[in-house]
Amino acid sequence: MNNVPMELFKRLLVALFAVSSISFGVPLWAQSYPNKPVKLIVPFGPGGFTDVVARIVGQKLSTSLGQQFVIENKVGAGSTIGTDFVAKSAPDGYTLIMISTTHVISPWIYKNMPYDPIKGFTSISKLVDAPYVLVVNPKVPANNVKEYIALAKSSPDKIHFASSGNGSSQHLMGELFMNLTGAKLEHVPYKSSSGATTDLMAGIVESSFAGIPNVINQIKQGQLRALGVTSLKRSAQLPDIPSLHEAGVTNYDASVWLGLLAPVNTPKEIVFKLNAELAQVLNSADTQKALAQAGVVASPSSPEVMADLMASELARWGKIIKETGMKL
Repeated sequence: MNNVPMELFKRLLVALFAVSSISFGVPLWAQSYPNKPVKLIVPFGPGGFTDVVARIVGQKLSTSLGQQFVIENKVGAGSTIGTDFVAKSAPDGYTLIMISTTHVISPWIYKNMPYDPIKGFTSISKLVDAPYVLVVNPKVPANNVKEYIALAKSSPDKIHFASSGNGSSQHLMGELFMNLTGAKLEHVPYKSSSGATTDLMAGIVESSFAGIPNVINQIKQGQLRALGVTSLKRSAQLPDIPSLHEAGVTNYDASVWLGLLAPVNTPKEIVFKLNAELAQVLNSADTQKALAQAGVVASPSSPEVMADLMASELARWGKIIKETGMKL
């Protein structure tokens, strides 16, 4: 008889847990996510634009969620190697990828893509926006955009621009620049943007369309000369540098965004939890300060807005690539 109340008590506890799970609309397993380290794949080299932001955001998520977000760089083939790895990973929220605009450029560049850039992933959130900047080695005899264009036209194919790889955002920005100006530049692809910057500073290549976080210190120290930013308006990080549009390359506008994705079929409960956490992290003053110092602006979004952005950007860059006749 004494065991009966205890047995009833145990059943009551089980029932209460079940009801609480249903009432909150979130399974218990999702409430405990993450309960082990999360891999955050960066499909570009260490020290590059995407990598810098990933390490800021990853550290903030590690603190707020109580589990390590481990940054793993998987580089190559215009970001498709790392992206394919995530597309084929388990949809359990423990393998995520930080993508850039390159994600919607690669399908127009590479044949037989191993994944669908839209249908192969679950959108979590947009993260940041950022313009790039046209920079040259200080020994290049061009102090502004007009002089750079004149130099390239007077020495066809002798002025090189470095990028983080074939089909990267840096590559496409150079192709767009040539299409709008008639300048002839030679593209030199590297395995990472940091490698491209190293050779640019050494004078092995003359120029690059680089992420501001990658080169802002070198610009301030006089190791590189900034000629123009790629957005229609000036960058708050480089207020004295004109936009390419302002400097005479009419309608040049090629800002870059970063976003967070998971493999397709990742449970919505995990997606919503990550999205809510990112919104809180990215809207905090200390994160925004860190991102601003890195040359980017926080711009979190809903999963739906991120999905719509990818679809619209896929169409936009496809049109530009066709118009430029860009080929690898």
